[in-house]
Amino acid sequence: MANSKYNKLFTPMRLGKLVLKNRIFAAPTSLNWLAVDGSLTPETIAFYEMKAKGGAAVVTLGECMPHSATGKSHDRQLCLDDPNCLLSLAQLARAIKRHGAVPSVELSHGGKWGGLVSLAGAQKEGKIAYGPVHEILPQGEVHEMPKELIEEVCESFGKGAAVVKQAGFEMCMLHAGHGWFFGQFLSPRENTRTDEFGGSFENRARPVLLALDSIRRHCGPDFPIEVRISGEDFLEGGITLEEATKLAVLIQDKCDMINVSAGVHEKLELFIRTHPSQYISKGANVHLAAEIRKHVRIPISTVGGITDPELMEEILESGKADVIELARPLLADPELPNKLRSGREREITKCLRCNGCFGESVKTGMTSCVVNPVIGNERNEWLAKVQATTPKKVMVIGGGPAGMEAALTASGRGHTVVLYEKSERLGGMLNFAKHVDFKYGLYELAQVLEYKLSKSPVTVHLNTAATKETVEAEKPDVLFVAAGASPIIPRMDGIDGANVVLAGDVYGSEEKIGDNVVVLGGGLVGCETAAHLARKGKKVSIVEMREDVAIDADCFGATAVKVDMEKNGVQILTNTTGKSITGSGVVVCGPDGKTITLPADTVVNAVGFRSNSGLFIELAQAAPVVQALGDCRKPGKVTNAMSDAYYLALDI
Repeated sequence: MANSKYNKLFTPMRLGKLVLKNRIFAAPTSLNWLAVDGSLTPETIAFYEMKAKGGAAVVTLGECMPHSATGKSHDRQLCLDDPNCLLSLAQLARAIKRHGAVPSVELSHGGKWGGLVSLAGAQKEGKIAYGPVHEILPQGEVHEMPKELIEEVCESFGKGAAVVKQAGFEMCMLHAGHGWFFGQFLSPRENTRTDEFGGSFENRARPVLLALDSIRRHCGPDFPIEVRISGEDFLEGGITLEEATKLAVLIQDKCDMINVSAGVHEKLELFIRTHPSQYISKGANVHLAAEIRKHVRIPISTVGGITDPELMEEILESGKADVIELARPLLADPELPNKLRSGREREITKCLRCNGCFGESVKTGMTSCVVNPVIGNERNEWLAKVQATTPKKVMVIGGGPAGMEAALTASGRGHTVVLYEKSERLGGMLNFAKHVDFKYGLYELAQVLEYKLSKSPVTVHLNTAATKETVEAEKPDVLFVAAGASPIIPRMDGIDGANVVLAGDVYGSEEKIGDNVVVLGGGLVGCETAAHLARKGKKVSIVEMREDVAIDADCFGATAVKVDMEKNGVQILTNTTGKSITGSGVVVCGPDGKTITLPADTVVNAVGFRSNSGLFIELAQAAPVVQALGDCRKPGKVTNAMSDAYYLALDI
């Protein structure tokens, strides 16, 4: 019997003549390594198949281009007007359908960003950028798209949909939001044309209607069409909820479902609103879908920062939407639907909403997930799981995320595992997140790992510091040392004063922190600590030696924390060096060479961490195989700890 707690989520629904097994859709996700030489890569096919296997009712391939000459906003998008695309599309459609899911494709066009540098794409050599109107942007010149070309682009959506239907896809999504082609024409801020494609709302919506008519004409009445719109641009003069509602009413007879998102992609401050960051409330876009649903007859889906199953069910139960679309949460745990249906919700690894997936995509062209090491490695996953192995004795030192993940993975491979943790609880540095609203997902990750350990055969010793003698007594075949890292203490007069605390000691003891706070160190840890204390009403300043703060974060994480700090009044002093600490403040030297004193009741040391590598060095010969994991190897993010642990444990 299915889990009755989530009846709405697992109530089947009809979309056209399709019967969908539940109300959880895998939202379109665009990968920088999506396609090479006109075909989807095997890695891409494995990525989407994993979502289908995890139980989603619909799995949508992200951002495919019907008109490649003008529309490619990213470098590796699949071009549906390239004959080479058909074979790999057919392979993907089969891969999705063989797990009982419906395959869909998002049809998109970058508009002016098809000829300009974009967040995830380089300058398009030899391309002309076409938008609603002529304009000069920092990225280059945009030409007004001629009427004939507008009609050609709109017609290409039908031709592209026919290709994906031929390949075996059973529905499609028209992307009319996020500031891409249709969004640019719809926006009164962007579109100031005076012909039949500008001016009135109906004229600005004309391209969407032409494209929908083209899809219906090429694919017939029984091929469901979903339309993604922005319920709000969050830009002055842009698309408002009122206009988004008018659009939904206008198109409802030409499509089968409307997906309500928000914002625009090409502004970082709004990208983190389109994909709500950890500093924004969960389900931040739901109210837009709820309002639009009041005015249309067809199903409405909602998307954006929806990570909690209880919230998903409540959205459906209260009638705010008919479908929940998940993108990042199905990276964190592709098995989320299956786990919910079978009553295993405590085993779900939730999305942190950190946008590390996007950050990795921009940085390296790959995709990864902080809490799921498999993302970006899906093609090799089945190989790793079928490797033959001889059962061994595995000892893990350290009960933080790296130690727990290594123990679980090794145990799952059939090894006998024992874990030693010197403190009274598991979780390590994740436990601080219990006290931070925007980092609470890390605490939930610790709870999930701890719960899985409690259900596993792993033997856990708490309050037990492992020593060389302990290892000799255990006689492991494999030893994992996950001893973590320790804060760096800078050489400064007054650093040992009573008014100085470590960043990690702030959490849970906020009432002991004074009203005026100076944070030494503007890396991500320092910025997050400053953001947290500012949210608690403290007056906070950051002192950073480098030219900017959050340099160790990706562009999305850095932007998100900067926006939050600015919102809450954090003072940021860059190119500034702390010289000494007194009982009343911090003496600093600014970029002008002048020395001033920043008043402070409390000084927070957040200058960085150093690996606890001593134990690893001491035990390097204590077992046939000895490996350092996570921060013990190199201080970094949770993603490094989880990845180290998972793959080194699979090697056994």
